[in-house]
Amino acid sequence: MAWLSARGRWLSYSVGITITDAIHQAVLKVPASAWTPAVEPDGEVRDGAWVAELDAGSDCLKGWPKGIRLIVRKERPYPGAQLRFTDADELRLTCFATNTTGQKIARLELRHRQRARAEDRIRAARSTGLREVMPDPKAGGPIAEPRKR
Repeated sequence: MAWLSARGRWLSYSVGITITDAIHQAVLKVPASAWTPAVEPDGEVRDGAWVAELDAGSDCLKGWPKGIRLIVRKERPYPGAQLRFTDADELRLTCFATNTTGQKIARLELRHRQRARAEDRIRAARSTGLREVMPDPKAGGPIAEPRKR
């Protein structure tokens, strides 16, 4: 985190964060009025999901780089999902840190969630062998035989 937030870097980021006990305790203290509905890409409210920002003065942020924001999402888990010890009130908790300013937290959470989905799709494609398929410019098609190692 220190490298990402070093002075002189013109980089906007969001990084998924493990919910530690300190973060979990801070989330439990967030008043109901501080939670705002999460949104979908079309701007509609995401059913059963809310986001909040942990206060910069929170104990769980001591020692973190200046200007960092910790955003938490609570959401009803999908049917059949098991809750974790860090979940609360039968809602799944996730959080991320960002240095982005000037945007509503629901928009930041959407950006982070979309990025995570893209990374999951890339990971799944690689694990199924997609990286072994290379374009063949001579064949005129987008896909060629798997490359030889």
